[in-house]
Amino acid sequence: MAISLANIAHNTSKPPRIVIHGDAGVGKSTFACSAPAPIVIQTEDGLGTLDVPAFPLAQRYEDVIEAIGALYRDDHQYATCVIDSLDWLEPLVWERTCRELGVASIESPGYGKGYIEAQRFWAEFLRGITALRDEKGMIIIMTAHSQIVRIEDPLLPAYDRHALKLHKRAAAITEEYADVILFAAQETQLISEKQKFSQEKRVRAVSTGTRLMHSVGQPAFLAKNRYSLPSPLPLEWDAFIGAMYAPAAPAPAPAANPERELLEDQS
Repeated sequence: MAISLANIAHNTSKPPRIVIHGDAGVGKSTFACSAPAPIVIQTEDGLGTLDVPAFPLAQRYEDVIEAIGALYRDDHQYATCVIDSLDWLEPLVWERTCRELGVASIESPGYGKGYIEAQRFWAEFLRGITALRDEKGMIIIMTAHSQIVRIEDPLLPAYDRHALKLHKRAAAITEEYADVILFAAQETQLISEKQKFSQEKRVRAVSTGTRLMHSVGQPAFLAKNRYSLPSPLPLEWDAFIGAMYAPAAPAPAPAANPERELLEDQS
Protein backbone atom coordinates (compact mmCIF):
# COMPACT_ATOMS: atom_id res chain seq x y z
CA MET A 1 0.00 0.00 0.00
CA ALA A 2 1.36 3.41 -0.96
CA ILE A 3 1.61 5.83 1.96
CA SER A 4 0.44 9.43 1.50
CA LEU A 5 -0.77 12.31 3.65
CA ALA A 6 -4.29 10.91 3.25
CA ASN A 7 -3.23 8.04 5.56
CA ILE A 8 -2.60 10.38 8.50
CA ALA A 9 -5.01 9.83 11.39
CA HIS A 10 -5.40 11.28 14.86
CA ASN A 11 -4.64 9.09 17.86
CA THR A 12 -7.78 8.18 19.81
CA SER A 13 -8.14 7.31 23.47
CA LYS A 14 -8.36 3.57 24.19
CA PRO A 15 -8.80 1.53 27.37
CA PRO A 16 -5.54 0.86 29.21
CA ARG A 17 -3.47 -2.32 29.04
CA ILE A 18 -2.36 -2.89 32.62
CA VAL A 19 0.15 -5.24 34.22
CA ILE A 20 0.14 -5.43 38.03
CA HIS A 21 2.85 -7.39 39.85
CA GLY A 22 3.80 -8.01 43.45
CA ASP A 23 4.16 -10.70 46.10
CA ALA A 24 1.57 -13.44 46.55
CA GLY A 25 -1.48 -12.35 48.54
CA VAL A 26 -0.93 -8.61 48.26
CA GLY A 27 -4.23 -8.04 46.42
CA LYS A 28 -3.42 -8.10 42.69
CA SER A 29 -6.41 -10.27 41.72
CA THR A 30 -8.76 -8.30 43.96
CA PHE A 31 -7.65 -5.07 42.29
CA ALA A 32 -8.10 -6.55 38.80
CA CYS A 33 -11.53 -8.00 39.56
CA SER A 34 -12.72 -4.65 40.93
CA ALA A 35 -12.56 -3.18 37.42
CA PRO A 36 -15.86 -2.80 35.52
CA ALA A 37 -17.64 -6.04 34.48
CA PRO A 38 -14.61 -8.37 34.65
CA ILE A 39 -14.18 -11.77 33.04
CA VAL A 40 -11.14 -13.80 34.13
CA ILE A 41 -8.99 -16.08 31.99
CA GLN A 42 -7.39 -18.29 34.64
CA THR A 43 -3.98 -19.86 34.25
CA GLU A 44 -3.68 -20.40 38.02
CA ASP A 45 -6.22 -21.17 40.72
CA GLY A 46 -5.69 -17.88 42.50
CA LEU A 47 -9.12 -16.22 42.72
CA GLY A 48 -9.80 -17.60 46.19
CA THR A 49 -13.18 -16.37 47.42
CA LEU A 50 -13.61 -13.73 44.70
CA ASP A 51 -17.03 -14.18 43.10
CA VAL A 52 -16.35 -13.21 39.48
CA PRO A 53 -17.12 -14.79 36.08
CA ALA A 54 -14.19 -16.88 34.86
CA PHE A 55 -13.33 -19.35 32.14
CA PRO A 56 -12.31 -22.85 33.30
CA LEU A 57 -8.72 -23.11 34.48
CA ALA A 58 -6.54 -23.25 31.37
CA GLN A 59 -4.61 -26.51 30.97
CA ARG A 60 -2.95 -25.62 27.65
CA TYR A 61 -1.93 -22.49 25.79
CA GLU A 62 -4.73 -23.14 23.29
CA ASP A 63 -7.30 -22.81 26.10
CA VAL A 64 -6.19 -19.22 26.66
CA ILE A 65 -6.29 -18.37 22.95
CA GLU A 66 -9.75 -19.96 22.60
CA ALA A 67 -11.06 -17.90 25.54
CA ILE A 68 -9.73 -14.72 23.93
CA GLY A 69 -11.33 -15.78 20.64
CA ALA A 70 -14.71 -16.33 22.32
CA LEU A 71 -14.61 -12.84 23.84
CA TYR A 72 -13.69 -11.41 20.45
CA ARG A 73 -16.37 -13.24 18.41
CA ASP A 74 -19.36 -13.37 20.73
CA ASP A 75 -21.60 -10.58 21.97
CA HIS A 76 -21.26 -9.98 25.70
CA GLN A 77 -21.40 -7.32 28.40
CA TYR A 78 -17.91 -7.85 29.85
CA ALA A 79 -15.84 -4.67 30.00
CA THR A 80 -12.56 -5.98 31.46
CA CYS A 81 -10.46 -9.00 30.51
CA VAL A 82 -8.29 -10.23 33.38
CA ILE A 83 -5.38 -12.61 32.75
CA ASP A 84 -4.50 -14.26 36.07
CA SER A 85 -1.55 -14.72 35.86
CA LEU A 86 1.25 -14.16 33.33
CA ASP A 87 3.86 -16.25 35.14
CA TRP A 88 1.49 -19.23 35.16
CA LEU A 89 0.76 -18.63 31.49
CA GLU A 90 4.48 -18.91 30.73
CA PRO A 91 4.75 -22.72 31.29
CA LEU A 92 1.77 -23.15 28.93
CA VAL A 93 3.62 -21.08 26.31
CA TRP A 94 6.74 -23.21 26.82
CA GLU A 95 4.76 -26.46 26.50
CA ARG A 96 3.20 -25.21 23.26
CA THR A 97 6.64 -24.23 21.96
CA CYS A 98 8.04 -27.66 22.80
CA ARG A 99 5.23 -29.34 20.86
CA GLU A 100 5.93 -27.07 17.91
CA LEU A 101 9.65 -27.90 17.98
CA GLY A 102 9.21 -31.56 18.88
CA VAL A 103 11.43 -31.32 21.95
CA ALA A 104 10.99 -32.36 25.58
CA SER A 105 12.11 -29.14 27.24
CA ILE A 106 12.30 -25.43 26.42
CA GLU A 107 16.04 -25.74 27.14
CA SER A 108 16.54 -28.64 24.71
CA PRO A 109 17.30 -26.60 21.54
CA GLY A 110 20.22 -24.93 23.34
CA TYR A 111 21.62 -21.38 23.10
CA GLY A 112 18.27 -19.92 24.21
CA LYS A 113 16.57 -20.94 20.95
CA GLY A 114 13.55 -22.34 22.80
CA TYR A 115 12.87 -18.98 24.44
CA ILE A 116 13.28 -17.21 21.11
CA GLU A 117 10.70 -19.52 19.51
CA ALA A 118 8.37 -18.97 22.48
CA GLN A 119 8.21 -15.28 21.61
CA ARG A 120 6.00 -16.16 18.61
CA PHE A 121 3.31 -17.45 20.97
CA TRP A 122 3.71 -14.52 23.36
CA ALA A 123 3.22 -12.22 20.36
CA GLU A 124 0.09 -14.14 19.32
CA PHE A 125 -1.32 -13.83 22.85
CA LEU A 126 -0.60 -10.08 22.98
CA ARG A 127 -2.17 -9.55 19.56
CA GLY A 128 -5.28 -11.35 20.78
CA ILE A 129 -5.81 -9.24 23.89
CA THR A 130 -4.97 -6.09 21.93
CA ALA A 131 -7.81 -6.96 19.55
CA LEU A 132 -10.12 -7.18 22.58
CA ARG A 133 -8.95 -3.71 23.62
CA ASP A 134 -9.11 -2.11 20.15
CA GLU A 135 -12.24 -3.71 18.70
CA LYS A 136 -14.28 -4.70 21.76
CA GLY A 137 -13.31 -1.74 23.92
CA MET A 138 -12.18 -3.93 26.83
CA ILE A 139 -9.79 -2.94 29.59
CA ILE A 140 -6.91 -5.44 29.79
CA ILE A 141 -5.45 -6.33 33.19
CA MET A 142 -2.72 -8.94 33.58
CA THR A 143 -1.46 -10.03 36.99
CA ALA A 144 2.02 -11.37 37.67
CA HIS A 145 4.12 -12.34 40.65
CA SER A 146 7.34 -10.48 41.33
CA GLN A 147 10.85 -11.78 41.53
CA ILE A 148 14.01 -10.01 42.65
CA VAL A 149 16.55 -9.68 39.85
CA ARG A 150 20.06 -8.31 39.81
CA ILE A 151 20.47 -5.22 37.62
CA GLU A 152 23.89 -4.64 36.08
CA ASP A 153 23.79 -0.99 35.02
CA PRO A 154 26.96 0.44 33.44
CA LEU A 155 26.12 3.84 34.94
CA LEU A 156 25.52 2.58 38.50
CA PRO A 157 26.72 -0.06 40.92
CA ALA A 158 24.75 -3.33 40.60
CA TYR A 159 21.48 -3.39 42.55
CA ASP A 160 18.43 -5.61 43.17
CA ARG A 161 14.97 -4.89 41.77
CA HIS A 162 11.43 -6.29 41.98
CA ALA A 163 10.58 -7.33 38.39
CA LEU A 164 8.11 -9.56 36.55
CA LYS A 165 8.52 -13.26 37.31
CA LEU A 166 9.05 -14.11 33.64
CA HIS A 167 11.94 -15.13 31.43
CA LYS A 168 13.79 -12.00 30.36
CA ARG A 169 12.56 -12.24 26.74
CA ALA A 170 8.91 -12.58 27.77
CA ALA A 171 9.36 -9.84 30.37
CA ALA A 172 10.82 -7.43 27.80
CA ILE A 173 7.98 -7.85 25.28
CA THR A 174 5.37 -7.52 28.05
CA GLU A 175 6.97 -4.38 29.47
CA GLU A 176 7.01 -2.73 26.05
CA TYR A 177 3.38 -3.73 25.40
CA ALA A 178 1.83 -2.45 28.63
CA ASP A 179 0.46 1.09 28.99
CA VAL A 180 0.67 0.79 32.77
CA ILE A 181 2.85 -1.42 34.98
CA LEU A 182 1.90 -1.26 38.65
CA PHE A 183 3.98 -2.60 41.52
CA ALA A 184 1.75 -3.63 44.42
CA ALA A 185 3.22 -3.82 47.90
CA GLN A 186 2.43 -3.26 51.54
CA GLU A 187 3.61 0.04 52.95
CA THR A 188 6.67 -0.55 55.11
CA GLN A 189 8.37 1.64 57.68
CA LEU A 190 11.85 1.23 59.12
CA ILE A 191 12.09 1.37 62.91
CA SER A 192 15.38 1.88 64.69
CA GLU A 193 15.60 0.17 68.06
CA LYS A 194 18.33 0.30 70.66
CA GLN A 195 19.74 -3.12 71.46
CA LYS A 196 19.45 -4.32 75.05
CA PHE A 197 22.79 -4.23 76.87
CA SER A 198 24.36 -2.49 73.87
CA GLN A 199 24.75 0.97 72.38
CA GLU A 200 24.14 -0.39 68.90
CA LYS A 201 20.80 0.05 67.15
CA ARG A 202 18.88 -2.49 65.12
CA VAL A 203 16.76 -1.46 62.15
CA ARG A 204 13.75 -3.58 61.29
CA ALA A 205 10.98 -3.26 58.70
CA VAL A 206 7.38 -3.09 59.93
CA SER A 207 4.30 -3.17 57.70
CA THR A 208 1.66 -0.52 58.34
CA GLY A 209 -1.03 -2.76 56.81
CA THR A 210 -1.70 -0.24 54.03
CA ARG A 211 -1.49 -1.67 50.52
CA LEU A 212 -0.16 0.61 47.81
CA MET A 213 0.46 0.50 44.08
CA HIS A 214 3.39 2.32 42.52
CA SER A 215 3.02 3.61 38.96
CA VAL A 216 6.42 5.28 38.54
CA GLY A 217 9.52 3.09 38.34
CA GLN A 218 12.32 3.22 40.90
CA PRO A 219 15.60 1.34 41.15
CA ALA A 220 13.89 -0.94 43.69
CA PHE A 221 10.95 -1.97 41.48
CA LEU A 222 9.61 -2.04 37.93
CA ALA A 223 6.70 0.34 37.23
CA LYS A 224 5.63 2.75 34.50
CA ASN A 225 2.63 4.56 33.09
CA ARG A 226 1.70 6.60 30.02
CA TYR A 227 -0.91 8.73 31.80
CA SER A 228 1.15 10.89 34.19
CA LEU A 229 -0.35 9.04 37.17
CA PRO A 230 0.68 10.06 40.69
CA SER A 231 2.58 7.49 42.70
CA PRO A 232 1.96 5.75 45.02
CA LEU A 233 -1.80 5.24 45.10
CA PRO A 234 -3.99 3.08 47.36
CA LEU A 235 -4.30 -0.43 45.92
CA GLU A 236 -7.90 0.15 44.81
CA TRP A 237 -9.49 0.32 41.36
CA ASP A 238 -11.40 3.51 42.20
CA ALA A 239 -8.16 5.24 43.19
CA PHE A 240 -6.50 4.16 39.94
CA ILE A 241 -9.31 5.18 37.59
CA GLY A 242 -9.90 8.41 39.52
CA ALA A 243 -6.25 9.39 39.08
CA MET A 244 -6.21 8.35 35.43
CA TYR A 245 -9.16 10.56 34.51
CA ALA A 246 -8.57 13.36 37.00
CA PRO A 247 -9.02 16.83 35.42
CA ALA A 248 -5.79 18.52 34.45
CA ALA A 249 -4.53 21.09 36.92
CA PRO A 250 -5.00 24.70 35.73
CA ALA A 251 -1.94 26.39 34.33
CA PRO A 252 -0.22 28.66 36.89
CA ALA A 253 -0.78 32.39 36.50
CA PRO A 254 2.17 34.26 34.97
CA ALA A 255 4.52 35.79 37.49
CA ALA A 256 4.12 39.51 38.11
CA ASN A 257 6.48 41.76 36.11
CA PRO A 258 6.39 45.32 37.55
CA GLU A 259 8.66 46.74 34.86
CA ARG A 260 6.43 45.44 32.06
CA GLU A 261 3.30 46.74 33.79
CA LEU A 262 4.90 50.19 34.14
CA LEU A 263 5.77 50.27 30.42
CA GLU A 264 2.23 49.22 29.50
CA ASP A 265 0.78 52.04 31.65
CA GLN A 266 3.03 54.59 29.94
CA SER A 267 2.13 53.44 26.40
